[in-house]
Amino acid sequence: MQGDLMGLRFHVGVKQSTEAVLDGSAEKAFIAQDADEHVKTPFEELCRENLVPVEYVPTKQQLGKACGISVGAACAVILRRTK
Repeated sequence: MQGDLMGLRFHVGVKQSTEAVLDGSAEKAFIAQDADEHVKTPFEELCRENLVPVEYVPTKQQLGKACGISVGAACAVILRRTK
């Protein structure tokens, strides 16, 4: 993961990230490779179906840290810039 997400508008976690992909506000998704398959696979599929590019991060802990939280995160999304 290049740098971190601080300074960008983003959502962390499956629920908020899924909502952002579904409503078209997600620009890019991040998925932790060590996330549980029952979480990771459906989210990957959703991103693919909605043409949201995905970047993989080795661990949930690394993704959480990049998001500025002290716990791991299975996924996160960068939100599109609004005009």
